[in-house]
Amino acid sequence: MNVRRFFAPDMRQAIRLVRDAQGPDAVILSNHKVDGGVEIIAATGYDDSLLKGRAATREQATAPDRVATTPDEVQSAPMDAGTYTASTRRNVDWSQDPAIVSMGNEIRQLRGLLENQLAHLAWGEMNRNEPVQTEVMRRFTRMELDSELVARLIGQDDGRTDAAPGWEAALEQLASSVPVAEQDFIDQGGIVALIGSTGVGKTTSIAKLAARYVLRYGQRHVALVTTDSYRIGAHDQLMTYGRLLGIPVQVASDHKELRSALDSLSAKRLVLIDTAGMSQRDLRMSEQFSTLSDSGVAIRTLLVLSATQHTSVIEETVRAFSRVPLDGTILTKMDEAACLGGALSVIIKQHLPLVFTANGQRVPEDLHPARARDVVQQAAALAAERELPTESALAERFGGLQANVHV
Repeated sequence: MNVRRFFAPDMRQAIRLVRDAQGPDAVILSNHKVDGGVEIIAATGYDDSLLKGRAATREQATAPDRVATTPDEVQSAPMDAGTYTASTRRNVDWSQDPAIVSMGNEIRQLRGLLENQLAHLAWGEMNRNEPVQTEVMRRFTRMELDSELVARLIGQDDGRTDAAPGWEAALEQLASSVPVAEQDFIDQGGIVALIGSTGVGKTTSIAKLAARYVLRYGQRHVALVTTDSYRIGAHDQLMTYGRLLGIPVQVASDHKELRSALDSLSAKRLVLIDTAGMSQRDLRMSEQFSTLSDSGVAIRTLLVLSATQHTSVIEETVRAFSRVPLDGTILTKMDEAACLGGALSVIIKQHLPLVFTANGQRVPEDLHPARARDVVQQAAALAAERELPTESALAERFGGLQANVHV
């Protein structure tokens, strides 16, 4: 093995010296700063087996008046800029070597710059060649729809050349992508549980559903059950709704009590179960899920989502609550939301049927059967009040997709 030491004013020139003198197969053993620049020790023909005997000879001393013959003696002997043995190599963690780390960072920066330039070029070409599609992308982005969903919708373009008809057609495509449950989901009766995070409006939604059913079928056909035994006074609100509607309310703290309550209410056409509101990260969620799944009764489950939550929170919530079979979702607080694109993106991505939407506190007026076209039109109206994204933001978001297509 040939080991040499190189000096240069900076790391770039030092690496160039190594490459010129020892070729592309040279291995950098170490580097450090010295007066006037940097020092690199590099080797060719390196064999790692030569270091196996190093530990056994670490404690041996080297006599000053004889030639060094052991690996440690050679390492402690004076070195010059020429060739010396493999025993001078130190045990280096190559992934942490400063020179390699520096080169890796520079390569990543260059790659990022190149990808950015390609993305802007691809976006500029698309903007020139397909202006209607790019305008639709701008508006969908303003709605905060997921990028992959936007790309898929754009891929269904029917070749329109005018912006207004193209936008209307795109909204129709978006509406057709929103999964919507059958309109008689609640009207067909049965046992329905509402689950969801704290503060999304489960109890109010329960009251709206119950009132809706009472108005259509009468008080004697509906009942309420609550399994929320975690919060102090958690039953009070549901009890109040029960008294106002003139329908029974029962409390169940575990799956046995739930089974008993459901058995006693078997004559009811519709039984609505209000569960405890918990964070999607709460470790006690499994207890709530067990209460429903271990009851031994067929229960349909609706996930209540708030339209005011951030997209990432809605995504995390759906993943967490999907540990029980979900039959659909109720999207609440539509009147408070600044944007609906995130919620729509998650619903479409997760194939979660939208059953009802809620846009206020009135019982039951502010609960509506889900209609995809109405939700999409509301999302577009909210987005119209916001500024369009910049060309640079659009290029970074969609230019990369276009560039990858043409690579």
